[in-house]
Amino acid sequence: MTEGTTSAPEGGDTLTRLEQEGEIAADYLEGLLDIADLDGDIDMDVEADRAAVSIVSDASSRDLQKLVGRDGEVLEALQELTRLAVHRETGDRSRLMLDIAGYRAKKRAELTEQGAKAASEVKNSGEPVKMQPMTPFERKVVHDAVKAAGLRSESEGEEPQRFVVVLPA
Repeated sequence: MTEGTTSAPEGGDTLTRLEQEGEIAADYLEGLLDIADLDGDIDMDVEADRAAVSIVSDASSRDLQKLVGRDGEVLEALQELTRLAVHRETGDRSRLMLDIAGYRAKKRAELTEQGAKAASEVKNSGEPVKMQPMTPFERKVVHDAVKAAGLRSESEGEEPQRFVVVLPA
């Protein structure tokens, strides 16, 4: 099959598009690492119908922590810049997820635990639980954890003070 042939199934087209997003993002991030004179390897994957790109390093992750910033603020900004770079190349909006030095993976585990704890509290009390304000990524992880616990949740408020409310079943 040659490139540009449309006989691949729709799922294959989506996978190819997401892999292309990952490659564009990797090129952009490699350039950024070169400019910043930081060492890091780029890992690409496709998770939950979105491209996932990670910057990892064998050396001290202290250098990469500069790219994470306080509470992941720099990471969020870099993710948006990377999405813009992908958009510039493809013309399509990207939902790419960026992780640096395992920050998001660690944060995901912590938030999953918080979501499960809140769900347990709601099951025991029967009362809704309001959580602290979170980023969209953080809220998504909590919503998924609450759903896995068999309850429902909603986001309320306005950015940047938007938060999750865990509701009884």
